This record gives sequence, C-alpha cells and structure tokens, in this order.
Amino acid sequence: MCDEAKALPAGDDAAARALFERAFSAYAIVAPDGLAEGQVTGYYEPVLEGSRARSTRYARPVFGLPQDLVVVDLAGQYPELRGMRLRGRLNGRRLEPYYTRGEIDDRTRAALDAQGALPAPVIAWIADPVELFFLQVQGSGQIQLDTGERLRVGFAEQNGHPYRSLGRYLVERGEMTLDQASMQSIKAWAAANPGRYQEALNQNPSYVFFRELPSAGGPIGALGVPLEAGYSIAVDPRYVPLGAPVFLATTYPLSTQPLERLVAAQDTGGAIRGAVRADFFWGTGTEAGALAGRMRQAGRLWLLWPRGEPLPKL
Repeated sequence: MCDEAKALPAGDDAAARALFERAFSAYAIVAPDGLAEGQVTGYYEPVLEGSRARSTRYARPVFGLPQDLVVVDLAGQYPELRGMRLRGRLNGRRLEPYYTRGEIDDRTRAALDAQGALPAPVIAWIADPVELFFLQVQGSGQIQLDTGERLRVGFAEQNGHPYRSLGRYLVERGEMTLDQASMQSIKAWAAANPGRYQEALNQNPSYVFFRELPSAGGPIGALGVPLEAGYSIAVDPRYVPLGAPVFLATTYPLSTQPLERLVAAQDTGGAIRGAVRADFFWGTGTEAGALAGRMRQAGRLWLLWPRGEPLPKL
C-alpha cells in the first residue's frame, strides 16, 4: 500500500482519492456506550520568549527529563494493561507518586538554583508561568531566545498525575462561563488575577518534561514524525491506532462551517481520552493558537483500514 501511494503523481488528488476508495474500508469509530459523535478540540505549537540563562525576567525553568523519574510499562506484567504506564520516584525500595505541579513549583521557588529543585536539566528559561503551563498542555513548542536563536522542544515524559482542565476549574468556580472557557480567556483571567493564577494552575497536577528537538521541520508527535498543520490529529491510542488514516467530520471553531478531510493519527495527549475524541493540529504561532484555543466542536471519526486486513486489536 505504501509503495503504491509513493508511486502516485505528486499533486494528483483524483488518483490519491481513487487509491483510498479502492484499497481501504471505512469503519465508523463508536464509543463503548454507542455514541458516534464526540468532541474535537485543537492544539498548536506556541512560540515563547526565553533565554538559555536565568535572569530576573526569565526565571521560570523549562525542565528536561528528571533523573529520578521512574516509568514502568505495566503491559510486561499485565498484558490487559497494554499502553498503560506507571510513573513515580523511588523512596528506598518503594515507588511513590512523582511530584505534582504544585510541589514542583514550590520546590523551584524554594531552590536557590532551579537545578536543585529537581534532578533535571533546564533546557531554557521563560518569563511567563501561564505560557509555560500552556506549553505543557500543547506538548511541544518553540522558544525564541534573546540571542536571536530559536529552539524547539517536544514532549519527553509526564509526571504521572492525571490531566485536569483549568478551564473547567474556572467555570466551576464561577470565574467564567463554559462558552467563554477558551485559552485566550484563561490567559486574560490570569493577567487580571496575578495573585490567584498559581493556585488555579496547580489544580492541574499533571506536569510535562521536555527534550530539545531539531529546529527544522515540524514538531514531533507521538508517532515520531513531524506533524502536518491541518492534517495531523492526536487520538487515544486505546481506540485508534497511531499511524492510521482517519476521516474527520467536524466544523471550524465557533462556526457551523464544515471541516471534513482525511487526516493522520500521529499524536496523543493527556487530555485526549475516549474513542470519539480528537485534537486537531493547527500549526505554529499566534494565528494557529487563536484557532486552537477556540476549538471545541462536535465531530465524528472513521478509521480507514486496508481492505481484507483484520481490524487492529487495541
């Protein structure tokens, strides 16, 4: 199939469509409760201002992978738990939960040198803790350094705590309504409440550690290949196999205009849980962020699988 696809004339959309219609069968992805419609959100690659050196302005560390973070693949002992990992740190011979977001931030503030906060390298320093929070939510990004250089960082690991929505927390507290809970509104709330945003951020105990990536190409997804703006999605790999082509039917952010196209399941995310659930990659920078931050649409998914091949057992 891949060899045949590579042999197609470049830019020949009709030939590509004919190949997919001839060689693939479409299977509607349905949730265990029978619902065929789920939620489609958006994500993007942010660009943050930062520095390689700590300063009064750039005082928030972007941590690399901690040396004391232990990751256990449970499938080796329990095959029914395939895809599930346990994360923590050793206390003697006992595995304990790794530090939460609040604990990591407390340790960072208490340490004279941020390298003393965690046994982890500091890739770069940035100014805004809220931007750092959303960098972790997105899972990858670029940092525009004060030297003029730009570096790209991507997901390395996570601390093992569950993701909790900051927007949902603010809605529950009456700080905004559900239809207002976009990334832009959350950032505006944080700017207007400098004494309260840290407590709000800590409601999400999940914390992401990064690795530095080559600056060329796009951000690297969970599949290990660069993401393509407008054509890559993050999925829950318990229900959708990574690498599979998927037909997506949803609408543009805050609109009824159809957004229907063939995409590739190339990424995962801590907040992407469920069968009919996708995160649509919009690209890099401010414009992509505006679209991603407002996207919370209903949608449907179809898995395209080679004809005659058994469906994957996930």
